[in-house]
Amino acid sequence: MKRKLNQHTFRSWIRTFKDVCKQLIIPFTIFQAIRTILFPSTFDVLLLTIFIIVALSYHYELI
Repeated sequence: MKRKLNQHTFRSWIRTFKDVCKQLIIPFTIFQAIRTILFPSTFDVLLLTIFIIVALSYHYELI
């Protein structure tokens, strides 16, 4: 028997996930920036770039 997803519950879950990500992206970006300054590597720079792009996307409400 297949259950249908409730649209309102699904939207609420996604909104909650989006709000949690919005609150955590700035601390992760700051931590990654400090780590990149202390121990620079290609992976750290790429990860910092991704975090900055996501943070700017949340700030300008593109996501």
